[in-house]
Order: sequence, then C-alpha cells, then structure tokens
Amino acid sequence: MTIARVRRLILTDFRGYDRAELMLDGRSVFLFGPNGAGKTNLLEAISLLSPGRGLRGSSIADLGRRRPEETVGRAWAVAADIEGDDGAVSVGTGVEAAGASRRLVRLEGEAVPPGRLSDILRLVWLTPREDRLFLEAASDRRRFFDRLVFAAEPAHGARVSAYERAMRERMRLLTDGPADADWLTALEAQIGEAGAAVATARARSLQALQAQIDSGAERAFPRADLGLTGAFEQMALAGVVEAEIEARLATALAASRDRDASAGRALTGPHRGDLSVRHRLQNREAADCSTGEQKALILNLVLAQAARLSDAKTTPNPVVLLDEVAAHLDPLRRAALFDEIEALDLQAFLTGADGALFDGLHGRAQGVRVDAGELS
Repeated sequence: MTIARVRRLILTDFRGYDRAELMLDGRSVFLFGPNGAGKTNLLEAISLLSPGRGLRGSSIADLGRRRPEETVGRAWAVAADIEGDDGAVSVGTGVEAAGASRRLVRLEGEAVPPGRLSDILRLVWLTPREDRLFLEAASDRRRFFDRLVFAAEPAHGARVSAYERAMRERMRLLTDGPADADWLTALEAQIGEAGAAVATARARSLQALQAQIDSGAERAFPRADLGLTGAFEQMALAGVVEAEIEARLATALAASRDRDASAGRALTGPHRGDLSVRHRLQNREAADCSTGEQKALILNLVLAQAARLSDAKTTPNPVVLLDEVAAHLDPLRRAALFDEIEALDLQAFLTGADGALFDGLHGRAQGVRVDAGELS
C-alpha cells in the first residue's frame, strides 16, 4: 500500500467560504455542525482533488463564492498538501477568472492535466444522493458503479466519455442526417472500441469487488452478491476477449440503425446495462430490502472498494468521503464503520450535524466544528 493522506487543505472563495484552512495530522476527520454550515462543501472541495466534477457533479462556474449582488461566481481555488511515500506534495485546482468554466490543475506549482491527480490521490465517496440508489433508474446505478471503476482505473472516465461522445454523434446522424453509411461505420467502430473497453473494465471491477466482499470477515454490514445485466458486460464476465466484444458491438449497432433512428435512441450497448445487488443472507434483491439494509449494502460496496484499493501496491490508498452517513446507521453499524476505517488504515472524512454521532472516533480522529463557514 502506498500512503496518501491530506495534511493541509486551503479553500479560497469556494462555495460559502471566503478563506478556510485545515491543518491535519493524517488521521480521519469528522466534521460536525448545523445543517447549511458548509460541511458538504468541504467534502466537495476534497473531491475536486481528483479528475472530474466532484461529488456533486456541479458546473465549475458555479463553485465560486458569490455575494447576493454578484451575478457570477468568483475565481476560486482549492489547494492541499498530500502526504505520500516520498513526502508531501502540493496540489491545487481552481479557476483564474470569475465565471470561468474550465478548471486548472497545478502540481508543485506547475500546470498539469487533471488526470495527473489520480497519481497523487484516489477518492471514494458516498453521499445522501445514493440513499435511493436501488430504487432509482439504472442510469444512476451505472454512474455510481462507473465511479467505483474510475477510482481503480482512472482511464475509465476517458473511455466512458469517448463512448458517449461517439454515440451522440451517431444518433445525430441517424435522426438529423445525413445518414452516410461510411461515416456511421467509422463511428460504430469507435463506439465498439470504447464500449468494449467500458464493459470489460466494469466486469473486471465487479469481479474484484465480489472477491473482496467474499474474502472479508463477517461484519455488521451485509454481504452482497453483485451482477451486471448488460449484454456486453455479461460477455466480459464470461471471458469473451475485448476484441471480440468490440466486433460484436459494432456489428449490433450497424444492424440496428433503422430501429435506433425510429426510437430516437440507441437500444444496444453498455449504456443499457445495470448493476444488480442482492442481499446474500436474506436472499433478496436490494430494492426489496429495508431502507437501513439498502444503506448498509451501499456502504459495504464503498468499503470493499476502499479495501481493494488499499491492497494495491502501485496506486495510492484511497481517501474516503462519507457525507451524512453516520446518522443513518444504528450504533452497532456506526461503531463497525469506525472500526473498519481504522482497520483499513484509511483517512476518511465524515460529516454529521450532531457531534455525538462521532463519540466512537474520539482519540482516533480529528474533530472539526463547522459553523457558518468557520472551522474550529
């Protein structure tokens, strides 16, 4: 395991913060205070120390602090010192002008592509947005699972983007024209290549997560049996090689042009798959479990991913962001969560309105009170 710990965090004109600074000792951190005080904003700031749009998926232009009389957000910045095996490195991200929509990333003061952040820090997070994960549309579960895949394989984000971009262009040709056959064939080849890589990465991550769940000791969080329902993910799970999946996907798309044009959407491909989760002990689909069991199942997936990444020898161990998770757990599972974080030797950031939720972390983590953008 390679070390990754946030040791210092500085926010400038970010969300509701004029300027805030946290000096950390490498242990986990619990943030408590009234609703609306800015706890989730701190987690969002940390989440932007990875490629992408962070745990809220917000527009970059919306992240800057804005007074009531200001029409656009200010230029904002998030900076951190990250402790690694060879010492601390300084990373930062933000925009240089008010309302700018493209964020910049710096490593030791030098501009670098956002993808370089994955070399420094891997992040896994869980927010209240996922509370209804098993009851919402398949697209929500795909996004959730793709984020887990991305934490292990940062190239997955580019694969998904390439797939979606080529798929949009194909649908534009089919619905608006001109439906040039050669152009469509070229796009379908691109979709086949990117889609096969997406499906294979999903299958690879699912198998690794299932192995991690199965190998762990019995704990307060229920074990899950995982599956992927997409036809191309199923091929990958069955051992079909990526080149063959690529060819089959391109062929299937070519055969469904008329059908897709009539439907106004592509009816085949990895964008049609779903993540299935079954409570093993109860032998019940997650969607049919109680709200508490659903939350525990999701949390177990996140912990399994964190454990998997912690076992890796060549990538940074993950930092875990858990927003308002403790309040939804009974005392037994809350204590088990704290023990699991400590056993995995992870740095986690947890939020909650009531500081008493984190009594089990006293002496094992740093506590920070957040109130109206002030940290103490």
